[in-house]
Amino acid sequence: MTVEALKRAAAVRAVEEIRSGMVVGLGSGSTAELAVEALGLRVESGLAIVGVPTSERTRALAEKFRIPLAPSNDWPRIDLTIDGADQVERGTLSLIKGLGGALLREKIVASASARMIVAVDGSKIVDRLGGATPLPVEIVPFGTPRTLDRLTALGLGPKLRQAAGKPFVTDGGNHIADCAIPRIDDAKRLEAELSAIVGVVETGLFLGLASMVVVGRDSGIEVMKR
Repeated sequence: MTVEALKRAAAVRAVEEIRSGMVVGLGSGSTAELAVEALGLRVESGLAIVGVPTSERTRALAEKFRIPLAPSNDWPRIDLTIDGADQVERGTLSLIKGLGGALLREKIVASASARMIVAVDGSKIVDRLGGATPLPVEIVPFGTPRTLDRLTALGLGPKLRQAAGKPFVTDGGNHIADCAIPRIDDAKRLEAELSAIVGVVETGLFLGLASMVVVGRDSGIEVMKR
């Protein structure tokens, strides 16, 4: 199977967890978009839910599939969020997210959710976070060079993300520094160190948030639970 087919299979299986009456967080990124598409088909067939999108791109896609959406800043407790991930640590289900640029809103929605289900293909499962996948860190534009200096001092080798020759801007108006980390042995400690830096808004470390990971593999669907 192609990677696209594996992601779609995982997304469809994740959407099976949704029931009528739920408030559902809608993640961002390629796999999350496949989940929104699958959810749209269920809504068309009569599923009654309200969605909370984590990015403007996801909002536009949900509207395309006629998924009812909660007001931007006035939604109740979220029953379930479905999202993708850039890395999933086996066992802990700790995540790296944010390569799609929506990590702040994704974490706000995930933190407000009773459950977070992550859909990925098998290549995203790792023994330890880090390595080939950079850690996105969202930072405020004001004082960016100083914030990058502080990230460099931690040995993280930050690179300011670019788009069309200019610094990438998130939906919240911030920048993203992609940090190279060979191996993250203590994710909680790193999260605390990053959060203590003035100018850092949020990090792509999602710790203790995912309750279930649906993995698309050539051999079939694997379900991992925390």
